[in-house]
Amino acid sequence: MLQKLIIRNYALIDEVRLDFNEGLSIITGETGAGKSVMMGALGLLTGDRAGGKLLTREGKSTIEAWFDNVAPSLRAVFEHLDLDWNEGQIIVRRELLGSGRSRAFVNDTPVTLPVLGEIAEQLIDVHSQNTNRLLSDPVHQRRILDLMAGNSALISSYKSHFRKYVELRARLRTLRELRDRHRENREIIEFQLEQLNRLNVKEGELEEIERRFAILSDSEEIRERLTQACQFLDGEESGARALVYDARNLMSSHPEIHERLDNLYIELTDICQTIEDELESIDADPMELTRLTNRMHELYEAELQFKVTGSAGLISLRESLAAQLEGAEGNPAEMKELEEEARALAQTIREEARKLTESRTKAALRFAERVNRDARPLGLKHIRFEVSMTQGKLTSEGQDIIEFRCSFNKNQDPMPMAKVASGGEISRLTLTIKGMLADKLKLPTVIFDEIDTGVSGEIADKMGEMMARIAENMQVLAITHLPQVAAKGRTHYLVYKRDLEDRTVSNVRALKEQERVTELARMLSGRKLNEAAIDNARALLGL
Repeated sequence: MLQKLIIRNYALIDEVRLDFNEGLSIITGETGAGKSVMMGALGLLTGDRAGGKLLTREGKSTIEAWFDNVAPSLRAVFEHLDLDWNEGQIIVRRELLGSGRSRAFVNDTPVTLPVLGEIAEQLIDVHSQNTNRLLSDPVHQRRILDLMAGNSALISSYKSHFRKYVELRARLRTLRELRDRHRENREIIEFQLEQLNRLNVKEGELEEIERRFAILSDSEEIRERLTQACQFLDGEESGARALVYDARNLMSSHPEIHERLDNLYIELTDICQTIEDELESIDADPMELTRLTNRMHELYEAELQFKVTGSAGLISLRESLAAQLEGAEGNPAEMKELEEEARALAQTIREEARKLTESRTKAALRFAERVNRDARPLGLKHIRFEVSMTQGKLTSEGQDIIEFRCSFNKNQDPMPMAKVASGGEISRLTLTIKGMLADKLKLPTVIFDEIDTGVSGEIADKMGEMMARIAENMQVLAITHLPQVAAKGRTHYLVYKRDLEDRTVSNVRALKEQERVTELARMLSGRKLNEAAIDNARALLGL
């Protein structure tokens, strides 16, 4: 509930600190005293925009509200938004700067206005005549009906299944589109794969051909160099191998040197053999250069055609095309499994939607009957309220199209709420519905801003009684001009003006018992109090 409200330097308010209690709290004051300023300040805490024109001379406004005994379910919202959770206590603050900019905080952590609004809407519900249009909103109407029906668990299950069904359908659509694209490209893939298969490139083939081609292109020069190198190494008298062999024999009495020369002799022998092998390969096939040239040009053309590089690029493309061809029909097993799961989910969704419809239909009858019964004592004696339900396509909320219809005049057919008279009649209807939902709503605090405008006498008394009943289940703050309503409050706050030397300021204070009698008497008779008004005020308060 709202525990404390602090307003500094906002419009006509220098500083106000209010501590609130449970139950019904009443806020009264003369017209222009500053009640609307308080409502504007509370609106800023729910994410409303503000302009610099509301700031006073000091150039910075602060509105801060403390909430305690907050529902534990709000903790999940804080964790989702990565905000500190202070075991059921929340402090929200809005600062308005002289430049027109503003800052918002939740438990001293900076937040955006949308985040502030998301949290505040679960802490406080500000209702005024301007918010009566909510009753015309189909989404709001469906939520009201589901609250009456107690559909929370069923809706949660339905939404979970519906979300999963939508995800499955999206996955299936993606797989089918992919399969269709593959089918369109199948002929191109098959043609390219056939070319690459005929080419039959081997790993490292092009690189080896380029190496062999370089050798054979200069075969005469290379052969001459190889022959000369062979003579240097293996000449009969002056060849390096023969000289090393003789030196090795001379060093037989020096084992270490002998061994090293022996190793050198073996290495030179191996080098000579390699050179001879290279000479034989150059001379082996005179047509080899022609064959290499043709194959190299063939592979070069394939590189240009398929826009790849080297043997590795051609091989990788061949494997990729083969995989694409294999997957051209998608994954039949996966698609079949997803289709079966989607069919099963669709059946579950239809069944749960049917249960929702059945539950809503029953609740609609009870709801309409009770609205008509509870609203008549509030001066709506000719009210005819009904809930129209039709079937539409399946959505995340079910398949029901819900419309509240109402008439306030005798012999008038009920019409959609958007076309019904506004003002006091809608306010009383809204109050009736909030009274019915008081024990079902999770909101800790509700504020009624002069929704009793336009009524008086017995009807005002009935509205006050209804607000008091709502306050048995949640904290209620009511701004009112009616003494009958004001008398029902547990706590009474007075908004008043004070004239200073250089300006006029608004202030708010809690009234004591005798002050409350005086304020109710003023509301009954105006500025000139008389004994009759005071006696009437005491009677309203049960004193």
